[in-house]
Amino acid sequence: MDNVKKLTAVAMAVAAALPLAASAEVMITEYVEGNSNNKAIELYNSGDATVDLSGYSLVRYKDGATTPTNMVLLDGTSLPAKGIKVVLHPSAAITLPAGTDSMNGELFFNGTDAVALMKDGAIVDVVGAIPTPKDWGLNVTIARKASALKANAVFNDADWDTSAVDTFSGLGRVGDAVVVPPEPTFSCAGATLVPIYEIQGSGDKSPLVPEGKFESETEVTLRGVVSARGESLAKGFYLIDVKGDNSPLTSDGIFVFLGEAAPEAIQPGVEVCVQGKVKEYFGLTQIDIKADKKFEVGAKGEVPGAVPFAVTDGETLEQALERFEGMKIVLDAGSEMKVSRTFSYDYAGRRNNLMLSHKAPLMKPTQLYPALSEEAIALEKQNRGNELFVESDFKAANGVVPFLPDFNAETGYIRVGDELKGLEGMVSYSFNEYRLVTSNTITPADIVRGNDRTNAPSVASKGDIRVASFNVLNFFNEVAGGDANPTGENRGALTEEEMLLQRTKIVSAITAMDADIVGLMEIANNGFGDKSAIADLVNALNTKQTAENAYKFVEIADADKTDGKFFGNDAITVGMLYRASKVSPDGAAFVIETPEQHAPAGVLSRDNKGTAEQNPAQDKYQRHSLAQTFKVKDDKLTVVVNHLKSKGSGCLEDWVNFDESRDPANLQGKCNAFRVSAAKVIGERLKSVEGDLLVIGDLNAYGMEDPVRVLTDYDASKSNRAVKTASYTTLGGKTYEQEGSVIDKGYGLINLNTQVHGADTYSYSYNGELGNLDHALGNDSLAKRVVDIEDWHINSVESNLFEYGKKFTGSLEKSENAFSASDHDPVIVALSYPDKEAPKKDDGGALGGLALALMTLMGLGRRRLK
Repeated sequence: MDNVKKLTAVAMAVAAALPLAASAEVMITEYVEGNSNNKAIELYNSGDATVDLSGYSLVRYKDGATTPTNMVLLDGTSLPAKGIKVVLHPSAAITLPAGTDSMNGELFFNGTDAVALMKDGAIVDVVGAIPTPKDWGLNVTIARKASALKANAVFNDADWDTSAVDTFSGLGRVGDAVVVPPEPTFSCAGATLVPIYEIQGSGDKSPLVPEGKFESETEVTLRGVVSARGESLAKGFYLIDVKGDNSPLTSDGIFVFLGEAAPEAIQPGVEVCVQGKVKEYFGLTQIDIKADKKFEVGAKGEVPGAVPFAVTDGETLEQALERFEGMKIVLDAGSEMKVSRTFSYDYAGRRNNLMLSHKAPLMKPTQLYPALSEEAIALEKQNRGNELFVESDFKAANGVVPFLPDFNAETGYIRVGDELKGLEGMVSYSFNEYRLVTSNTITPADIVRGNDRTNAPSVASKGDIRVASFNVLNFFNEVAGGDANPTGENRGALTEEEMLLQRTKIVSAITAMDADIVGLMEIANNGFGDKSAIADLVNALNTKQTAENAYKFVEIADADKTDGKFFGNDAITVGMLYRASKVSPDGAAFVIETPEQHAPAGVLSRDNKGTAEQNPAQDKYQRHSLAQTFKVKDDKLTVVVNHLKSKGSGCLEDWVNFDESRDPANLQGKCNAFRVSAAKVIGERLKSVEGDLLVIGDLNAYGMEDPVRVLTDYDASKSNRAVKTASYTTLGGKTYEQEGSVIDKGYGLINLNTQVHGADTYSYSYNGELGNLDHALGNDSLAKRVVDIEDWHINSVESNLFEYGKKFTGSLEKSENAFSASDHDPVIVALSYPDKEAPKKDDGGALGGLALALMTLMGLGRRRLK
């Protein structure tokens, strides 16, 4: 911290301009800027009288600024003589000594911010020079020395000691002032005890909580044995009635909310008696003793064991978990709990975890059924009741799975469909979800693989040629000297090291696919020159191929390029590779321009609770599609690579339906009508194509969503709802459809995956649900050539912590293997293009046909799609 020892003239001016107007006994004594949201500020009152903190606030001087920004107002609180108060970020994983006075506050400072305590606009105390040098306080804990317990409006580095990141041991302790937990004075002697199972009852809430209320009218007294402590995710401890009532309908465990880490005396195996009200806290039945701390610690005995968990016939996962609420369970052979989302970030819980479902991973409803159909609505409801989130009490560090210490990219992976045998944890409930708060660890040997890794897809050895579709997750080469894209935005690797790892993983995947034509999505749109991403990828790919199997890339005509260089205007684009030894381009590539949406402000209105609102201007774009006809022996094959508008950002129709900041109720994501517009344009353009036709790519639509149905077998007369295109669309700079049009009939392509494997195929996982965003659609002649099709599950079922990026993975070691090369699985289609045989002169044709028929029945003939 030598760079902040000298006071700047600006800092002195700031201090002089803000005279001290508050008690100098109140000061900042510790600053914590740790990993993730581990942020804290400790306040101390060195005086002999309580200080009312009305008018006090914590502020920050952001990134070297000299004007403060408010963070936490301390009005309504006070600080007793020699008292300590710790202000924590709401999501901090920091355990304080029992009895510490603490509060949550929006602490959003970083390592380049000074933090000050102010009173009515005047600086009382400050940690960090003003203006603040860059990263002076990044990933450190800074504590005031015991010899410098005096507020100072100007930061003096010599008054502070610095400790390593995530050092919390000094919080709650200032010099000789140490938080000492008060001795409990409560006793259960003579009290009437209520069994835990009577408190829990057999329903989804306690029978002691009146209907329409969230807490019991009176306090209850209960006794149990501690089965686990909760110190971060849920602050308190769990009690179990070791005898129970032997009823499978009621839980014998319950959570006791203390609001802080329990005293050290409360450990698993210790008998504890508590008294408090029964509360239904956002669905979790608990005993609340935070205010009065009415508990009595008894003798220590055996630590309660975990109970095997199972869902009985006729009940849902939710109902089964409710029967075990507050209890420690173990997942064994009878649990049938499958990983439905592997370890990654949970936006609802704001922490890393994974999600389990009963019997099978969850499927996206619109992968199997049309939007808003009764079946889709029913499956959506069923899915929401079939989720169990697995996490640790403390937030997991980046790149770490707390309950699997040997988590790694080669042997310690967790895939969707796996079972985690022997995993134990407490059944809890928060963020409207059931949660298993783990209490032990497992090894990779405890993982029962549901659909294990394969080093290559089985389809790689089938057919005469193979065509693959592969979304390569923003492959940008700009950090390694590549050309810029038209937006100047880098969506991919942040360093050359990350980019080289990403490229290696993609090359490993494509090499194992052994495809002769490869359609690419999410490759940087930086031209076709030597420094383009597609040239970079092909050069690296060809170092792993024989000369015969070397790839080339398809380049569009100069007349189709934007600014003479780019394929459209987006940062990413589609591309196509091919092996010249197996197929040859038949004519030039052609571009299918997709619609844009341009709606001026105020052209539409909506009624928002009686208030008429006018639409904001909308300007939305899609990526163009790339088509190339190839000659395969004596036949023609046209391959079209697509990447339709994403589901994340809203279009005009989403605004009309109030869906601009929420997921649409039809489960098809935002901009669905806009994707339908693209599907219509693509379908119309391909009507005139002769020969075999294969439409591949990331359509950002699941198997039974509108865009896929429009390209395939949609029939308005058999649909429960109208399918429409978007309004205010243009094509090639000219008005296309001012008002959305109704689609009457699909364009007749065949969904090859559905035809071969059924509807429940998948290439992508989102929020714990599987489905196909990546498709292969063929015309009739192409469909007859299909030998097999495969989604090679190297990405959708893997943890994204194994991807190339290091931002959220800490010290986790990466691998160059093909797994997690992207977030989409490649889709590979094997096709039959046999050599033409000369007519035979003998008269054994009938016998030959019969023999072929028999071979087919016996499974010896070439498999084809009928």
